[in-house]
Amino acid sequence: MNVKVIYYLDVISSWCYWAEPAWAELKQRYAKSPVEFCWAIALIDESGMPKSRQQADWFYRRSGTIVRSPFMLNSGWLTGLKEYLAPNCVAEAAKDFGVTDDRVRLRLMEAAMREGQKVGDWDVSAAVAAKAAGLDSAALLKKARSPEIEKRVRAATAEFHALQVTQRPAFVLEDNIGDRAVFSGLVKAAPIASTIDVMLDDAAAYASHAAHFGSPPPG
Repeated sequence: MNVKVIYYLDVISSWCYWAEPAWAELKQRYAKSPVEFCWAIALIDESGMPKSRQQADWFYRRSGTIVRSPFMLNSGWLTGLKEYLAPNCVAEAAKDFGVTDDRVRLRLMEAAMREGQKVGDWDVSAAVAAKAAGLDSAALLKKARSPEIEKRVRAATAEFHALQVTQRPAFVLEDNIGDRAVFSGLVKAAPIASTIDVMLDDAAAYASHAAHFGSPPPG
């Protein structure tokens, strides 16, 4: 791959929910290009969590109007947890069953922020995810609650914090010639697509140079 795009998200982040159409647009646009897309969990901690449904609804009204949504998100999922490990670990665990696409976490997002389901409950998240992916709920739940999965989720969260950004979604773009770009908080495809195009063009230029001149001469 010439360009790799990593999308850092929390399953219960409303801004990540609003960014999903852009993510889908990018994946479709570059489906036949040398671009790799993957996602990773970046847990929201207590400091970034709404303190009440009333506060969450205020944020939902703000973000919903900003993106011109015809519907308002549902804060019914909020149960006062300091972090929502269950839906995020369940989404991560589904990867170990071969479900590496977006369908599990998208369904968990819909269950939480459209339907108000209590996805902070491990059994609820496992049932929602298993149905979406055609997996065994008990097996998925066992994997999601394993130390291995939590370790992966927390490691990815640490990678997000190492970027020294605070907003989710965050998108990290890297190419094979060492360039890197980070977008934090954006929910539209255009600026990310423009950067991918530049990176692909630069990578092609380097490949052309290498074909003509080979490796640099020794010092």
